[in-house]
Amino acid sequence: MTSQVKIARVYVSIGSNIDPMNHIQTVLQELRQHYGTLIVSTVYESEAVGFSGDNFYNLVVGVDTTEDPYTVVHTLQQLEQAHGRKRQGKSLKARTLDLDLLWYEGAIIADLKIPREDILKYAFVLSPLAEIAPTAQYPLTGQTFAELWEKFDKEKQTLWKVVIE
Repeated sequence: MTSQVKIARVYVSIGSNIDPMNHIQTVLQELRQHYGTLIVSTVYESEAVGFSGDNFYNLVVGVDTTEDPYTVVHTLQQLEQAHGRKRQGKSLKARTLDLDLLWYEGAIIADLKIPREDILKYAFVLSPLAEIAPTAQYPLTGQTFAELWEKFDKEKQTLWKVVIE
């Protein structure tokens, strides 16, 4: 009897406001090396939320993985550290790289805060997520990401597409 390896689709938000294009391009290469093919959203620029600072570049990537959600989070934290991210308290501040596991195959995982509340709170998370996963459902409401984005108050948080040369 052979056991089937479960492959999960996951979505990860990527943000940076310190040398953002360098950190984003590098982490995309590192994620490809680790996970293989990526589904990559448009990169958006937005103002810092919750503190005064340089604008952030944000995007969302989708990957298929056999890793459990705890291993995915650990991998993301290792990548953040490799890019000089220092986690000190819960204060909002500038960062080289912020990687958050947003969604793991529609699961609800309370101790990892999956799905991330950021999906419902921030345009820079929901817009790129709805772009690459419009029919995936937010498991707490059953609404698709496209439906959530359609209803989102877009005037509260402005986004600009970043042109990558």
